[in-house]
Amino acid sequence: MKKVLFVCHGNVCRSAMAQAIFNQLIKQRHLENEVLVDSAATSTEEIGNPPHPEVRKILDNLDISYQGQSARQIESSDFIKYDLIIGMDYENIKNLLHWCPKDQAHKIHLCLDIMEGQKGDAIADPWYTGNFDLTYSQINAAMPKWLDYVLNL
Repeated sequence: MKKVLFVCHGNVCRSAMAQAIFNQLIKQRHLENEVLVDSAATSTEEIGNPPHPEVRKILDNLDISYQGQSARQIESSDFIKYDLIIGMDYENIKNLLHWCPKDQAHKIHLCLDIMEGQKGDAIADPWYTGNFDLTYSQINAAMPKWLDYVLNL
């Protein structure tokens, strides 16, 4: 089974949204026995909280489940457990590389690096921009490409 972890600062906006969308793609493609997805935070600020209300609103409108999701902080064991760790911005990547064992650093990627012409771009943080629709659009475009990538690992 391939295991994917999405990471952002608080795990209530971007990584929570990515987890929900990715999980929906897994179910649509009947890959539940092949791919596992989770999400985590680099901070402790939102631990235990559900996805942000605006994230829930978008996902509810699109009938995308986020059931059972609550924010958690990344743990050292995650670097061994997951095959792919996808950060939403450079701050996430910097923190992940700082905590990650050197022999696991190859697993860490910036989310939009999978997109043609967007290498090096960050997923907009709606916590600060308020633009949850832009964040959804960016994440939604990247998720099918990440799933294809994971299936070819």
